[in-house]
Amino acid sequence: MAVATVAAALLAALGGTLWLAVRRFSGARGQRMQGGGDQSLMHGKTVLITGANSGLGRATAAELLRLGARVIMGCRDLGRAQEAAGQLRQELGQAGGQEPDATKGQLVVKELDLASLRSVRAFCQELLQEEPRLDVLINNAGIFQCPYMKTEDGFEMQFGVNHLGHFLLTNLLLGLLKSSAPSRIVVVSSKLYKYGDINFEDLNSEQSYNKSFCYSRSKLANILFTRELARRLEGTKVTVNVLHPGIVRTNLGRHIHIPLLARPLFNLVSWAFFKSPLEGAQTSIYLASSPEVEGVSGKYFGDCKEEELLPKAMDESVARKLWDISEVMVGILK
Repeated sequence: MAVATVAAALLAALGGTLWLAVRRFSGARGQRMQGGGDQSLMHGKTVLITGANSGLGRATAAELLRLGARVIMGCRDLGRAQEAAGQLRQELGQAGGQEPDATKGQLVVKELDLASLRSVRAFCQELLQEEPRLDVLINNAGIFQCPYMKTEDGFEMQFGVNHLGHFLLTNLLLGLLKSSAPSRIVVVSSKLYKYGDINFEDLNSEQSYNKSFCYSRSKLANILFTRELARRLEGTKVTVNVLHPGIVRTNLGRHIHIPLLARPLFNLVSWAFFKSPLEGAQTSIYLASSPEVEGVSGKYFGDCKEEELLPKAMDESVARKLWDISEVMVGILK
């Protein structure tokens, strides 16, 4: 009797999950079909996307390529990036009825390790020498709830990659973005910023480390950075906005341990309720390309709509202090 009850409950849960999954998939598919986008919308524009070889970054690259953009993939693992680029060229060529080689100039792969300030500087130096313009910078790459480790320069990994690496990258490319104006900067944050705080006494988490809290701190730093940068860019025709993509099925959670017996259920739930990378990338694509946000700056978006922030994410004094300290940490100021 107990076994039958458990079996019935599992079947009911499975049925409910499948029904919700079908409903969500149908709605998302319809939404995407409505916003298909002008395939020449980004023609002549150059876009740099960090972490573009998988997940949100890859989906964002694919859609912007489809919209006519020239995309530069800034990736840590050059081999995986080249493989992803080959797949994207194949997909783009097939969609446009062209051979993959015909789309080769539209997609450029460059090595960029955000855990190394040396790598960031080398990447920017090469890009500034080779690229006459940069229309959109998408700070997409990130690391999520990893065990305690440090970057090449001795920073806590999540704060170092998610905030400091992108902070230096953006600052080194500001001149090119300004000369290419009107141009845009898009920063990928997370709703989890709500659980973070900026502790200026322990930004490297050397006194204590909680991987969840430190991820949230880095995502709060992304928002504070965006708002302070928007203030500094007023009048330049360079805009910067920040977004959360929602809960997305990507490899970002590779450091999260799921018990072996729970994995089938987790996979089912994630398939049913989490966004696909393409669905999660829609707000990045929107902020990078839509005429609707031309001139909009310093705002926080989710699902292609502006959303409200908690007061701690709008604290101007904290944002300015974080900016000043970050300049020293990455070596912009001695």
